[in-house]
Amino acid sequence: MKSIKKYNHQFLIVLFAFVFALSGCEERSDFGMEILPKEDLITVKNIVIKNDISSFTFREDSIRTDESTNSLLGSFHDPVFGITNIDFATQFRLQSFPGYGENPQADSIKLYLYYRIIYGDTVTAQKFKVYELESPLDVDAEYNQHVDLKSMAYSQLLGEIEYVPVVKQDSVTLDTFYQLITIPLDISLAEKLVNADSTDMINNDDFLEYFKGLYIETEQVSEEGGTILSLEASSTDVFQGSALVLYYNNQEIRDLAVNGDSSIVMPFVISKFSARVNSIEHDYSGTPFENDINKQSTEDTLIYIQSTGGLKSNILIANLETWKDSVNTAINKAELIFEIDTIASDIHNFAPPQQLLFTVIDSTGAEYLPIDYVFSPTFYGGYLWNDYTYRFNITQHLQEIIRGSIGNFGFFLTPAYKNNQANRVVIKGSNSAIGVKLIITYSKYNI
Repeated sequence: MKSIKKYNHQFLIVLFAFVFALSGCEERSDFGMEILPKEDLITVKNIVIKNDISSFTFREDSIRTDESTNSLLGSFHDPVFGITNIDFATQFRLQSFPGYGENPQADSIKLYLYYRIIYGDTVTAQKFKVYELESPLDVDAEYNQHVDLKSMAYSQLLGEIEYVPVVKQDSVTLDTFYQLITIPLDISLAEKLVNADSTDMINNDDFLEYFKGLYIETEQVSEEGGTILSLEASSTDVFQGSALVLYYNNQEIRDLAVNGDSSIVMPFVISKFSARVNSIEHDYSGTPFENDINKQSTEDTLIYIQSTGGLKSNILIANLETWKDSVNTAINKAELIFEIDTIASDIHNFAPPQQLLFTVIDSTGAEYLPIDYVFSPTFYGGYLWNDYTYRFNITQHLQEIIRGSIGNFGFFLTPAYKNNQANRVVIKGSNSAIGVKLIITYSKYNI
């Protein structure tokens, strides 16, 4: 009996301890619930900013035009953007030592220029004039759009052509075919190359001292229309590029030829080591923005963006600094959206740029890309969307302003490809009905 009573006594003690433990757990749970807020800890909201954004039309200061992916050539009288004239100068290099043989005689010489893409029309004739360079080009030097190429050339005209651009596409792949412009040149240049001393042909450095290259001048179109050609000038791994081709004969050929009309072909190529330079002029007389360029006094309902060292837009976004006072706030996303005015831009005849750049201005006036671009160009954006908008993610840049790391001195909207494409676009400005908008998604911590 004693053993049974002892067992019952121990059982009651364990049961009492278990019930007490359960009651203790319930009390701690109630206490935890009391300290939680009755509303959400984080509130996510959107805000659309329009009225604080201003836009103005500015000229590009000056762009580099040497050794671009595609060199440009032509004259274009744009119905909105005025007149653009682009000239071209280039070096030609030896592929090997040109052994002309015994008694060489020049037959002819021709300049072959290839292109695939044009910007403009295919009905207006272009007139090109070719001159020999008197002053050398330097492949290691930097040239900008205002370089005076004409002053670097001899006055003797070597050749000219009136040419109507052509564009053809493969019906299956829709790839654009290479098109060729052939410009016959004066026999004097052929004779100069055939009669060169062997010491002038030892290597390309000596050859470029002897023959410095050619300058191709574009004659301005007389009325609205015209074209900017995108030249396939330099040779690549997949394409031979443009070239100067000498046709000549020598004693051996003359002895073998029945009719004496056979020629040897000697090409002088434009390689990736050749200096290739554009000079570009813009005339904005009579344009709707002519009197407002480089001024922050007049806002337009339209934004004008033009490559080839043309136009950019100065964008100001006021009151970004006020976000510094937003306590317990974090920016999730800040997206800036620009919408094309498809009518004013005439997108069916003049394709807009495939990408724009949104650059930051610092306290000295210098431009740089925002940290969002450095983090990820894809994240940063700027590409043309199917709804005819350009969108930029400037989340991290705005966060830096909030932290006080940087100031807010404005921005520039420019083409991404400035020296190898001729595209332009008209965008709805900040004070138009739709305008530019900045959509900020942010989180508010309710503490």
